[in-house]
Amino acid sequence: MTEWSLVVPRGEVTRAQGRHVFGASRVPGVLTYAAHDFPAADAMAWRVTPLGAITLVLDLEAPVRTLPSSPVLGLRDRPLLVSQGGPARGITVALAPAAAHALFGIPLRLLANTSVGASDLLGREVGLLTERLVAASGWSARFTLLDDFLRPRVLAGPALAAPVQAAWQRLTSGPVRVDAVASELGWTRQHLTARFREDIGLSPKTVGRIARLHRAVSLLPSARSWADLALRCGYADQSHLNRDFRGLTDCTPTEFLTDNG
Repeated sequence: MTEWSLVVPRGEVTRAQGRHVFGASRVPGVLTYAAHDFPAADAMAWRVTPLGAITLVLDLEAPVRTLPSSPVLGLRDRPLLVSQGGPARGITVALAPAAAHALFGIPLRLLANTSVGASDLLGREVGLLTERLVAASGWSARFTLLDDFLRPRVLAGPALAAPVQAAWQRLTSGPVRVDAVASELGWTRQHLTARFREDIGLSPKTVGRIARLHRAVSLLPSARSWADLALRCGYADQSHLNRDFRGLTDCTPTEFLTDNG
């Protein structure tokens, strides 16, 4: 099992008989680049937990897996099980909703809880970009190529509505009630929920749950107790923490810590 995180180290990491290289982007709304290079391996199941980002995986050497080639994964409110085998080499691009909306030019509800091939969204440009990435000399050069490809498209693409963007920032910055966010915008809770489902793909409540889950994951190794962790992350109690973990990751906090330790 693997878990993807929005907060990743920079530089190079070797684990699980593979290599990961992380890089930052200078493109607004492009959160991180995460390159991977895995040798051939038997098929295995991967569990991808819900993320606070839309991800674009550019396959330089595609594995055999239960996803389209160079997949785009929208926001999710449930774990995704993926079977993958063989060698795999590529780059995962994590996109904030505003950048994904600008790049793909569609309401993000069309990507929620699903995956689609990047070529279905960006056309033949994906193939041309992949050829250039394969030919580039090293991951740093590839990250620069990606910046050059993404910057004009993100800057020229359709803008996410300012109130939706503001609500996203509030909901992902710390514990806050959805009613409070709606009130700050001068909207009803029902209107905020409808706009989020259309423009983001998930409800504001679910976005807040996912953000809270990632805070809990980041604090898991240093937590003094489960009750302390629940309090620090805005859960009502430990039972609430356990329910949210199981609902979003399909495992308890203890199982998560064991599998990712």
